[in-house]
Amino acid sequence: MDKLFIIIPAYNEEENITKVIDGWYSVLQKIGNESKLIIINDGSTDNTYDIMLEYAKAKPAFHPLTKENSGHGATLLFGYNYAIEQGADYIFQTDSDGQTLPEEFFAFWNLREQYDMIIGHRNKREDGTSRIFVTKVLKAVLWLCFHVSVIDANTPFRLMKKETLELYIKKIPKDFNLSNVLISVIYAKYNLKVKYLPISFRSRQGGVNSINLRKIFKIGKQALSDFRDINHSLK
Repeated sequence: MDKLFIIIPAYNEEENITKVIDGWYSVLQKIGNESKLIIINDGSTDNTYDIMLEYAKAKPAFHPLTKENSGHGATLLFGYNYAIEQGADYIFQTDSDGQTLPEEFFAFWNLREQYDMIIGHRNKREDGTSRIFVTKVLKAVLWLCFHVSVIDANTPFRLMKKETLELYIKKIPKDFNLSNVLISVIYAKYNLKVKYLPISFRSRQGGVNSINLRKIFKIGKQALSDFRDINHSLK
């Protein structure tokens, strides 16, 4: 029987976190098999973690974790490694802002045995033209740096086989900012079995986005340098 770990990073999401927990916990109840919902508090300065702890009292398959703030990418790596160590068979990742829909997960789950990773393709997005522009630029940059075509490299809606992720996660530098992007690149570079499925992608359901365009361009500038070095190691 397949054990699923749902990994969700959270930073200052007190307005969204209860709905996110309820939505994704309902998925676990249908999957069963000692599956776990793991939400990682990335050093929030609001009541996110306190709310998570209170909610966990009535939800035994929900395991809230907390750590010092290190950013989205590093928190994902923390969560992925935790799931691998705890014996997950499959690892699913999404975000805590309520932009993705739990009911769309099962189309991914039904195909899990056929692919190393199934990624959501945000073909209908409601999160603004600036974010769509950044995704298109990222796609071009990845082609220039790695010579791979990735449809939607940074989608926070992906289901991964643990055995494959465990093998290739070692190629990602510690605390790397764009870990999901690099996972997408690595899977494409090594011709692993990847499937893209269309998903809904709503606007943020509450709270304030901690990543603005200025931060995106700063991360992007650093990523260009990092990508060149990483590409040499992948060769």
